[in-house]
Amino acid sequence: MTPAPRLEVQSLTRSFGGKPVVDGVSLTIAAGQVTCLLGPSGCGKSTTLRMIAGVELPDTGRILIDGAEVCGPSHITPPEARGIGMMFQDFALFPHLTVAQNVGFGLKGDRVSRAARVGELLERVNLTGYGDKHPHQLSGGEQQRVALARALAPRPRLMLMDEPFSGLDNRLRDGIRDTTLAVLKEEGAAVLLVTHEPDEALRMADEIALMRGGRIVQSGSPYHVYMKPADKAAAAFFSDINVIKGISRGALTPTPFGDFLTPGHADGAEVEIIIRPQHLKIDFDRAGRGPNPTPQDGTPARGRVRRARFLGRESLIEFEMDYDGSTLTAAVPGVFLPKAETPLWLMIRRDRCFVFPARRGLTDQ
Repeated sequence: MTPAPRLEVQSLTRSFGGKPVVDGVSLTIAAGQVTCLLGPSGCGKSTTLRMIAGVELPDTGRILIDGAEVCGPSHITPPEARGIGMMFQDFALFPHLTVAQNVGFGLKGDRVSRAARVGELLERVNLTGYGDKHPHQLSGGEQQRVALARALAPRPRLMLMDEPFSGLDNRLRDGIRDTTLAVLKEEGAAVLLVTHEPDEALRMADEIALMRGGRIVQSGSPYHVYMKPADKAAAAFFSDINVIKGISRGALTPTPFGDFLTPGHADGAEVEIIIRPQHLKIDFDRAGRGPNPTPQDGTPARGRVRRARFLGRESLIEFEMDYDGSTLTAAVPGVFLPKAETPLWLMIRRDRCFVFPARRGLTDQ
C-alpha cells in the first residue's frame, strides 16, 4: 500500500479585505522531500506557509499530515500538536539562553536523553563545543545553524522554512544552504521552503512550486520548471530573457533569424520567441557577411555592440540589431569585451527557445 504524503494541501484559499491572497493552492510533499514554494514578494507564499503551520486559518481548503486532517471544515489541530518545525529569517533564538539550551528548548524526556539529542544535533551542524555560548557570541551563519538544530530537535514530521537564509552574507549562503540541506535529508523530514530567490530553489529543491498572484502556476523538478517554463513570466523569473516578436503564419513565424515552428498558434497570431542570453551565439563580421545558416542555429542576424560588461565568470554584450533597432543581450563565458559599434553576428539555439502567445505585463505579475 502506498503511504500517504507527509503533507497534502487541498484547494487552500485566503482573502484579506475581500482580496484573494491565496487562491486554490494544492500541493503534496513526501517524507524526505524538499519542495520550494517560489515566487515574488506578495504572491501568497508566506501566507500559505502560515496556514500550514496553523498560525493563520484558511477560508476554505484542507491540510493533511500523514493522511490525517489537521485543518478542514470540521477540524482544526492547534499548531503545537501538528508535529511541525519552523525556521524564519530572523532565527528567533532566545538571547538569554545558551546554544545548548536553545537547541533543547521544548524537548521532552529525561535530562540525559535531552543532552544526547542536543549533542547529536550540534555535531551535525558543525557546532560541537559551542553549547555554552550565547547567541550574541555567534556569527549569523552559526546562529542559523543553531536555529536549524533547535527546529529539528523534536524530530518534526514536517519542516517549514520561511526565507531562512535571506539575512546571511552572500559569501556564506551557499555553504550554509548545503549544510542545512544535508542535515534535513539525514533527518528525513518533509521540507517546505519559501523563497523569492530562484538560485536558492534550484540549489535546494527536489520540486519547485512556482507561485504568482496567489496561485501555483507551475510545479515540477528544478530542471523541468527551468527548461520548460509555463509562460513568459515563468521563464523571466529564473533568468534574464530576450524577446523576439513575430506573427505566426501557417505554423511558422518568420524572423530575422529564420522561420520558427509555431504550431498551435492561430494564423496571424502575435507570438513571442524567448531565449536566454547564454543561448545566443556570437560570430565575427566578415566584410558584411556572417556565418552560414545551420539547422540548429538558423539564420544569423547582424547587430552592433551597444555595451559590453565584465561580470567575473561571464561577460554580457548588449546589441542593437540592424533589422529593427531592438536590443538583444548575449552572455559569454570569460572575458570578451568588444568595443561599442563593433558589428557582430548573432545566432539562436533553436532547441533553447520558447514560443508563447504575445501578452502584456506577464513579467510584472
